Amino acid sequence: MTRARLSMQELIAQRRRAGFIGRGAERAAFRTNFDLPPEDERHRFLFHVHGNAGVGKTFLVRELEQVAREKGALTAYVDESVGSVPEAMAAISRQLAAQGCRFKDLERLLAAHRERRYEAEAAVATLEAEPEGPSAGSMVAARAGLAGLGMVPGVGAFAGALDAAQLAQGADRLRAGLSARYRSREDVQLVMQPEQVLTPVLLNELTDAAATAPWIVLFFDTYERTGPFLDGWLHEVMTGDRYGTLPATVVAVTAGQRPFDTARWGAFADFMTDVPLGPFTEAEARGLLAGKGVVSEPVVEEVLRLTGGLPVLVSTLAEQRPADPDDIGDPSATAVERFLKWEQDPVRRSAALACALPRHLDMDVFRAAVDCPDGEADALFAWLRALPFVADRGDRIRYHDLVRETMLRMQRGRSPRGWAGQHTRLARTFGRWRAESEAGRGERELWADEKWRELRLTETYHLLCAQASAALPVALRDFADACDTDDVTAARWARTLLDAGRDGDTEAVSRWGSDLSRALTEGGTIAALARLLSRAGLDEPAQARALVVRGSALRRVGALEEALREYDRAVTLDTDFARAYRGRSYVRGELGDYEAAVDDLDRALELEPDSASAHSVRGEYHRALDHADAALRDLNRGIELDPAHHFAWASRGAVHLARGELDAARADLDRSLDLDPDYTWALVRRARVWRGLGDPARQLADLDRAVILQPDWPWGRCERGDALRNAGRVEEALRDYDHVLALDPDYASAHASRGAALAAQGRHEEALTALNRALDLNPAYTWALCHRAEAHLARAAFDLALADAERACALSPDDERARAVRDRVRGAAG
Repeated sequence: MTRARLSMQELIAQRRRAGFIGRGAERAAFRTNFDLPPEDERHRFLFHVHGNAGVGKTFLVRELEQVAREKGALTAYVDESVGSVPEAMAAISRQLAAQGCRFKDLERLLAAHRERRYEAEAAVATLEAEPEGPSAGSMVAARAGLAGLGMVPGVGAFAGALDAAQLAQGADRLRAGLSARYRSREDVQLVMQPEQVLTPVLLNELTDAAATAPWIVLFFDTYERTGPFLDGWLHEVMTGDRYGTLPATVVAVTAGQRPFDTARWGAFADFMTDVPLGPFTEAEARGLLAGKGVVSEPVVEEVLRLTGGLPVLVSTLAEQRPADPDDIGDPSATAVERFLKWEQDPVRRSAALACALPRHLDMDVFRAAVDCPDGEADALFAWLRALPFVADRGDRIRYHDLVRETMLRMQRGRSPRGWAGQHTRLARTFGRWRAESEAGRGERELWADEKWRELRLTETYHLLCAQASAALPVALRDFADACDTDDVTAARWARTLLDAGRDGDTEAVSRWGSDLSRALTEGGTIAALARLLSRAGLDEPAQARALVVRGSALRRVGALEEALREYDRAVTLDTDFARAYRGRSYVRGELGDYEAAVDDLDRALELEPDSASAHSVRGEYHRALDHADAALRDLNRGIELDPAHHFAWASRGAVHLARGELDAARADLDRSLDLDPDYTWALVRRARVWRGLGDPARQLADLDRAVILQPDWPWGRCERGDALRNAGRVEEALRDYDHVLALDPDYASAHASRGAALAAQGRHEEALTALNRALDLNPAYTWALCHRAEAHLARAAFDLALADAERACALSPDDERARAVRDRVRGAAG
């Protein structure tokens, strides 16, 4: 059978590998490792390549990848193009699928993670209006740093600077909101703690893949950029059992400028190999030059002196095969400038320079950067990607940083106007592609689209290089929107400012990139937005927007008072900013100030009268205020505008329930649960409808379902305890109450219900202790007063019983139960 012709990429890689000279010891050690079984103490599971820019780390990593392939390994390569652990997993999955090993379960979960992540803010916006304190379980998790708040959009490292109670409350609030919106606990975890869901699946997939290949090798390049978020995860995957087990035939290779963190990895030196890289030795450099036919001693000596042994520069000069020292030129000139001197073809010379301007290249970007006839583009692109300083990464290529920086510096200094014009042209191209992708979509939908964000980010980079003074204010305004999206997007925006400032030699842009990157590392987007607001000199609408984004992030972590101050500032700066009024309304609602929350939504709806969510949430606040008619008007309108919004149906069902309209309440709650069968808030409300309809079996069925979905939700579990107590299953009820109080020791309703359950068992002293605690927490708790009166009556403490009964009637004169208890106590007291 005739072998198919090799692809262009395969031929290019083959030619480049044939010219690889040097690093023999490093390659030999890596190759030998595959001859040692994992059980052999000499086998190494981890190689770390490190050294300064230009020493050939990436080139060596690509060579090691080829060595691994020759040994039959499946391989995956990850670099700085990923911005998070889930993105790294996606890159691994994608590349192994291309080698015939598809990770279907991981692909499914990664797709769900991307979708759920962008829905998180919508879930928070429709939380139940009645705020509840943090559970004890979340308090413990927050103090231990395990509440997953690093994954809450907009929080980042700032979690460490907040009070544990705020963190716990923020975690509970977000978790409850997501639980009410999503269909499974897994979906909630995909937002809150994606690594905990995704990593075990990755390890299972790798275990299955290990049965099909002798080795799996994972390469993590540019580790100085990816290590901050990958290093802890990789350490846990390789040395711990939190996520499961890793096949012993997996080998990891990391490569970056810095040595490994000895504080984290120092105790595991016996299973890893440190691979420090310096410049080529003289022998290695001479060998590479000789392999290219450069053997004239004066020429070799000049190359050695000029390059300092840096492999990328030695390779570049070697490719040109200089025959005379004069071909190399002025020793103060760089090797790249000499390369351009030698390249006599003006089209190639122009293309090499023009393609240094984009940070990454594919064929479309190449055509935008290079002015050449269409018929020549393919051949010219093939020539470019074969150059020794061009890294080929499959779907795109990029110049080596050292070479690119030199080319950029040359062009910027030689022709400032030409520099600006080229970047302007590229910015317009990316701007046109961005505009084409928008297709009438709303702003928040666009920011949720990763492809749109990448186009916008690249456009911003070129605008900053072309005319920094005009582009910087827009880039800083966009940074606030990036923070509103997630921490990864914010970090990429800051990095782009840093890159554009360096490449364009613009100190102001570079300083902003550095400051924002540092703020993100030290304090997340909350801290970065504070820096932006204090120093950027944004116009008032942009300030208001940044304040709203910061207020939203603060709200997510439970810092409600500080969030309220940010929203106050926002509405002062921009009195027509509907989102600012909505955000402030949500904070006021969570603080229990429903009347002020309604006022804010009144203003928001004046500005955006067709906002379904604003109508629905205002209806919920009216419900909390016992404004039933106003609540129904708003909820009717919310449903009319968005019939698929399960929250509005559930809230309207609760209004009907409060009015005793049980059939209408059941119909609305049924509809809510048709739209979202796992909406726990609606399940608990419908359980109350079943209780009113005299159907305890269905009541318990809904409450059991709610507890399964959200086992640590105090209200749902307490409601089930009450249903069990009323059904005579007192011991089961007590277990539910005890569970609630372990989560939240200050849950007054659970103390009161526990007291009633104990009294039903004749344990009146214990009952009084529980009821006393409930009334300490809520002195106006009529139901608890009635039960305590009955407990006192059972002990013949008539005066105490009568005092409680009279107090209950005074607080709730229309309460039939309170009057009945008072009459019974009076009768017993004679």
